[in-house]
Amino acid sequence: MDTVGYKIRESRKSKGLLLRQLSASLDMDVAILSKIERGERTPTKQQLIKIAKSLAIDEKELINTLLAESILNELSSNENPIEVLKIVQKELKKSNN
Repeated sequence: MDTVGYKIRESRKSKGLLLRQLSASLDMDVAILSKIERGERTPTKQQLIKIAKSLAIDEKELINTLLAESILNELSSNENPIEVLKIVQKELKKSNN
């Protein structure tokens, strides 16, 4: 799975922007943006939206990727992650009916 940081970095690079250029346009410390790109820091939803708009990335895609990363990290330490996901899926089906 491509991480949020990877998607941000690749989009920034494809647009020919340096880290410091993007961080300046976002009014964000370059060290914070660098950590987000390397996966050492989780961006806030507001930061993610701001980055997505600046790089013309689909906001929902980045938010969904961040959520998926968070779930994966949480479940990776669980003995039965598939069982947990089945429970969640069941509950989601109930709430959508």
